[in-house]
Amino acid sequence: MNFLTLDLNLLRVFDAVMVEQNLTRAADKLAMTQPAVSNALKRLRFSLGDELLIRTTYGVKPTPRAETLWPAIRQALSNLEAAIAPTHFDVFKAQVTFRMAMADATAALWMPNLVRFIERDAPGINARMVPLTTREPRPLLIRGDIDIAVGFFPGVVAQMIAGQGAAGSPIRHERLYSGHYVCVMRKGHPMASEELTLEKYCKCNHLLVSFSGRAHGLVDESLAQMGLERRILLTVNQFFTGGKVVANSDLLTVLPRHLIESTGMTDALIWKELPFEMPEVHIDMLWHERDARNPAHKWLRDNLITMTNDALLPELIHEKHFDGY
Repeated sequence: MNFLTLDLNLLRVFDAVMVEQNLTRAADKLAMTQPAVSNALKRLRFSLGDELLIRTTYGVKPTPRAETLWPAIRQALSNLEAAIAPTHFDVFKAQVTFRMAMADATAALWMPNLVRFIERDAPGINARMVPLTTREPRPLLIRGDIDIAVGFFPGVVAQMIAGQGAAGSPIRHERLYSGHYVCVMRKGHPMASEELTLEKYCKCNHLLVSFSGRAHGLVDESLAQMGLERRILLTVNQFFTGGKVVANSDLLTVLPRHLIESTGMTDALIWKELPFEMPEVHIDMLWHERDARNPAHKWLRDNLITMTNDALLPELIHEKHFDGY
């Protein structure tokens, strides 16, 4: 292949098809006809000497060569777009849709403030919430399925801080805030008026909020280090559901203190400090470096930081007066 004779427009088509995994959707995104997209891919296949994309029942599947090429092509296109895009973001005139992945409780903390701002000052901005079902959101960001992920990603962030794979990692992160875990129960729970000892804690039945449904979490890892275990009677995949169940049963659960409010059950719940040590819970936002210089994306990141402070301030004040002991 001679790079000097390569039609770079073909790379835009390739990127769109890789994102959509479907020729029809890619054609719609590019404002092209499907035959034109097919022809562009045919020319690119000839230039690169690889099939690149193989038709399947539901769309197309990339070859290993395509998977290897795509990150570099997408990064190059993003850099070019950022270089020629406007540097000023007029939020009142902007027409943009942000796709964000976060847990239900985290969304409940942020979305009211974001929606109020959009209704008042940003009539052309839309937000799409994507369910966060994993502690590993990097593939979603790399594929372009989401613009930003917000949540507790201990393994991912630790790996990034340690610099493992940093040379090839296109993912960036920033810490929004840190909190601590507490034990949550209904106000009429037998343990509500008693000291919560480690022995009593382990004898109770428990609810675990688990995105994957796996009945093992950070609490169980901490207990295992002491040679102890607990019975997880129920797992749920939403904090709201967890709060509702705990408020109407004798199950205990462990939640980040700042997320109790988002269960909508604060009048029915109390919290106690755990009778063992747990690491802090760190909430980070992750994004792809292709969006680092995008004015709209930067606006979103800056506002998430501002909204974090606005959302957590009432919680911190409320915590001082919360009757949880």
